[in-house]
Amino acid sequence: MIAERRVRDIRVYCPVAHPTLAAMIAGDPMAVERDATAAALLAILRTSPLGDFGRYREVVELALGYEGFRPAEGAVPTLGTVGEASWSPTVILTAIYDAEADVSGLAERLLAAHPWDVPVIAVSEPYRLLLRG
Repeated sequence: MIAERRVRDIRVYCPVAHPTLAAMIAGDPMAVERDATAAALLAILRTSPLGDFGRYREVVELALGYEGFRPAEGAVPTLGTVGEASWSPTVILTAIYDAEADVSGLAERLLAAHPWDVPVIAVSEPYRLLLRG
């Protein structure tokens, strides 16, 4: 029997240090815990009701990669130079939560903690999460 739950997710595109990404690619996912920027954002994403899966708490998905960008005039880039193409080692941190939960306070904390001039933080529309019945 299949059950379901209505959820949303919040995805945070988080810059990490080059050594952090290299360590994770080499098989050390705990390196994200030692990265100052990622650790600060993870602490917020691990706040209830985010990542609540009943018998499991503080569930956060982690994806590795790079983000490309070119700062335009008026930008105040944390990384890179206005007018020049740049690549940032990046992890995507995703936490799922109940679709009816009010997480606006946590979203504000994520925005305040994010180091980028224009943070990339996405909140999904509600969707169905399948569960074992």
